[in-house]
Amino acid sequence: MSLTFKAGDMTIHRVIEDETTFRTVSQFFGDIPESLLAENRAWLKQINALEADDVLRICFQSYVVRTPHHTILIDTCIGNDKSRSQFPAWHMRKSDTYMRALAGHGLSVDDIDYVMCTHLHVDHVGWNTKLENGRWVPTFPKARYVFAKQEYDYWAGLHAQKRITVFEDSVLPVAEAGRAELVSNEHQLGDHVRLLPTPGHTPGHIAIRFGKGRDEAVMSGDLMHSPLQTRYPDISPVVDVDPVQSAKTRRSFMERYCDTPTLCCTAHFPSPSVGRIKRRGNGFECELVTG
Repeated sequence: MSLTFKAGDMTIHRVIEDETTFRTVSQFFGDIPESLLAENRAWLKQINALEADDVLRICFQSYVVRTPHHTILIDTCIGNDKSRSQFPAWHMRKSDTYMRALAGHGLSVDDIDYVMCTHLHVDHVGWNTKLENGRWVPTFPKARYVFAKQEYDYWAGLHAQKRITVFEDSVLPVAEAGRAELVSNEHQLGDHVRLLPTPGHTPGHIAIRFGKGRDEAVMSGDLMHSPLQTRYPDISPVVDVDPVQSAKTRRSFMERYCDTPTLCCTAHFPSPSVGRIKRRGNGFECELVTG
């Protein structure tokens, strides 16, 4: 299992907080035909994406991209000390796993120049903040936090109607500390970082492209959760805000990158999580890269 990859003049590190069983296929994807699942069980199990009783196995991780100019952290996983009663395994979590994984790459919180979030779901913003003297403060004290404005405004609007704990403890404190930058879905950071709108999972979901002159790597976020969705891009999870849009976006994304050298760095595929998109019949596959 590789935790570090090279892409052009950049180095990409995986920072794993957890790799574990999740929900069953039917719980997460709804009514998938049994014939389709039967046809795909063997290879999904072979790559550790599926376990007994059709339980999905997924990874919760960040990526750190070191460009010639910046050190950028993509998505911040689950976090500690957060009230997450709807997710018992994450509720009031106290673990040093994430910080040890970061240190394992020779990094500390002070080394991060930018934090970028593909979207603002619970398992992508948790380490945005930490609890300090009873207050939520930015975990990465020197970093600017880049949020797509469309995504931020969507959650801010919902939070104004009804309290959203995740937004309150992991996003708002960053803005209140003056560390947030709200940007368009086409934002660029220097000559190595570009956003790509990928709506569906959430309205303002973005992928993040890295590389000078071309896309050497792309962080896909929750555009897809399981390798099953590469072969069948029309399969959307029940957690997508707009599953029809999500399916269209997913196919468009894979058409864009199929049969190119671009590394696709997925948020939740089991290890090694990184691969290249190849065409396979009417669908695709993510040909995993092991190092």
